[in-house]
Amino acid sequence: MEIIDLLTGTGELVQYRLPQGILISGNPFHTLTHHYLSPCGQFSTGYWESTPGKWVVEYDEDEYCEMIDGICKVVSESGTEKILRAGDRFVIPRGFAGTWEVVQTCKKIFVSYTQPK
Repeated sequence: MEIIDLLTGTGELVQYRLPQGILISGNPFHTLTHHYLSPCGQFSTGYWESTPGKWVVEYDEDEYCEMIDGICKVVSESGTEKILRAGDRFVIPRGFAGTWEVVQTCKKIFVSYTQPK
């Protein structure tokens, strides 16, 4: 085992568009780069990027994020709104539901943990 360096390492690249069932507006293109996925599949880290758009989110994992670039607006089901910009660090807890809107193409580092079922 070696230390994983997110700045210089390479990861598994996945690119995709969101399904119509959760999409509210736009046609965002997502790029997900996993730099580490634990053998059990519950813990992962890497980069996530998206072009502008808005969609429904329901988190079944706990996720720490650090915004690197761009602007996003996240709104909880209760209506609490958070604008996220480069330099912001935050946690989205398992069970969070609401909307995620990319206002300006964004990139974030993520660390995600999914509890076993």
